[in-house]
Amino acid sequence: MKILITGIAGFIGYHLAIKCLEEKYEVIGIDNLNNYYDVNLKKKRIEELYKKSLSLNSKFKYHINNIEDYEKIEKIYKSFEPNCVIHLAAQAGVRYSLENPLAYINTNLLGFGNIIELSKKYKVDNFLYASSSSVYGGNENMPYKESSQVGHPVSLYAATKRSNELIAHTYSNLYSLPCTGLRFFTVYGPWGRPDMAYFSFTKAILKNEPIKVFNKGKMLRDFTYIDDVVEILHRLINKPAVLKKNFNKKEPDPSVSWAPHRIFNVGNSNPQPLMDYILAIEEALSMKANKVYLPMQPGDVKATFSDNEFLKEWIGFQPKTSIKFGIKKFVEWYLDFYK
Repeated sequence: MKILITGIAGFIGYHLAIKCLEEKYEVIGIDNLNNYYDVNLKKKRIEELYKKSLSLNSKFKYHINNIEDYEKIEKIYKSFEPNCVIHLAAQAGVRYSLENPLAYINTNLLGFGNIIELSKKYKVDNFLYASSSSVYGGNENMPYKESSQVGHPVSLYAATKRSNELIAHTYSNLYSLPCTGLRFFTVYGPWGRPDMAYFSFTKAILKNEPIKVFNKGKMLRDFTYIDDVVEILHRLINKPAVLKKNFNKKEPDPSVSWAPHRIFNVGNSNPQPLMDYILAIEEALSMKANKVYLPMQPGDVKATFSDNEFLKEWIGFQPKTSIKFGIKKFVEWYLDFYK
């Protein structure tokens, strides 16, 4: 099978590529190596992927390209002819969307449009794309179900991700392109993103610097370990979305469709207090954090809580890794990587 992964130098893309190489899939990756966070970390991930492909004798190629550049991306589709596209490239981060909104519009809207259009044009068998738990926005009816209302985003990032879901459904309807959207809930683990709280907390604690705790620590998050996310994606590669028989258009369920489009939550279904999360980092480091309590940030939400029943029913698996185990693994990687 030929797999194209966008955002392959990113956190989830890197881990998924390793799994695909282990499965002997032929993998081609696209990433623009932007400087939203440490470019050296992204380059190191690519270096590790080449090493892994050599050790496994698996086929792997990588291209530095912006997904906004339709013509250059089309050349990759035309030469590679992927069976499955996993679209993970995006401008991430809620807070950064307040500073640089055009980055989100260009990458998450124009870029997404290019990738799904090319996937249609080159008759891809399965299109998987990253959405986000952020789409639930101001909805406080928890746990979040895929059938929940998502019409009230509270950040531009969330709005672009919801737009991706709507565009994907349209392509499924018009062109019968099987599309599956994944609403990721706070993914963490080794090789993670430096802009995420657990990463910056670990760095600050080791340097005896204060950490910023927003909403005075009164936050709940459905933390999801990277290995669980990769297992889900791997299973979905082999199970494209299908239409829902007897779909009720009078009482439409937004998680399914008369078209081959599905949306799944990818969370741990076990929200943890932010303070417990910090405690797990402190225990793994055997150090105490100097905490600075601050008010809620614009565009943020107090809690996330994933309902995974729909996903479990579809692929027979749901995330299960505990915070204590996951944070311990991350800290071990961090201490080794940064010496």
